[in-house]
Amino acid sequence: MERSFHLQDVRIRDACILPDAATQTYYLCTSIRPSEGGSRPGVGVYTSQDLIEWRGPHIAFEVPADFWGQEGIWAPELHAYRGRYYLFLTINTQDPIAEPQPGWLPFVKRGSQVLVGDAPRGPFRPFRNRAHLPVEWMTLDGTLWVEDGVPYMVYCHEWVQIKDGTVEVVRLTDDLSDIVGEPTVLFHGSDAPWGTGSRTYPGSYVTDGPFLYRTRTGTLLMVWSSFISGAYATGVAVSETGKLHGPWRQEPEPLFAEDGGHAMIFRRFDGGLMLVLHQPNQPPNERARLFELEDTGDSIRIARAWTDG
Repeated sequence: MERSFHLQDVRIRDACILPDAATQTYYLCTSIRPSEGGSRPGVGVYTSQDLIEWRGPHIAFEVPADFWGQEGIWAPELHAYRGRYYLFLTINTQDPIAEPQPGWLPFVKRGSQVLVGDAPRGPFRPFRNRAHLPVEWMTLDGTLWVEDGVPYMVYCHEWVQIKDGTVEVVRLTDDLSDIVGEPTVLFHGSDAPWGTGSRTYPGSYVTDGPFLYRTRTGTLLMVWSSFISGAYATGVAVSETGKLHGPWRQEPEPLFAEDGGHAMIFRRFDGGLMLVLHQPNQPPNERARLFELEDTGDSIRIARAWTDG
């Protein structure tokens, strides 16, 4: 049942906000657990006209009973593309893909997948009953970027599987239904000078939540998340060529280092540039936080926190 609330009132992790100019409505999507309105794990969409008061959740997708992943959805992203709407999801399972290693997290089937729908509130449907990326890889946090008319998925190869997590890119078909060719590694988690890696698993570096933004002067940036001394943080990478395939240079200091991350960028209807992330990174206390950004031309910086009433 839909209700009205402010963002500090409800747990939201890995939020994504899509402004729809035609209806002057902001759509916020996040994962939904059965206890939060659906009968199965899925994606909830919340709506607002002012970024202050929100209504929802509307269930945009529920995992079918015969779907390949039954353990929940992570980090849904909502994108408008060529007149339709797409959800980029991480689907999680407990199905092993390799023998466990002593003292390490299990290798399980976990993958990025794209769903399609005709409206921001769905319903959304998968193109097929499998992840877009290779099933033997642990992948997550896919996002859409279009360059020179060509769509790409930028995503993370899970540190659990490869220890030093990566951000990678692969071309998509024009209708986003599948991948084309082989992925390319853009950078590793250890490339960030501000990152300290995992305390629990020394020598490991998390990569989470890539999202791309082109500045007013044409600089191509990527925000993404990792850890500083056990706290979640968001950094900025800069493409030295202005192109998706880089090479990518990491800014020396994080954009946000107060145990918050998995950020994305959008514009308000009045043109203001915004960042949304979740903070703290401690279940079940995560909340969506909004910040105004300043576009400096060669990068971005947080100008002020956005008060949601």
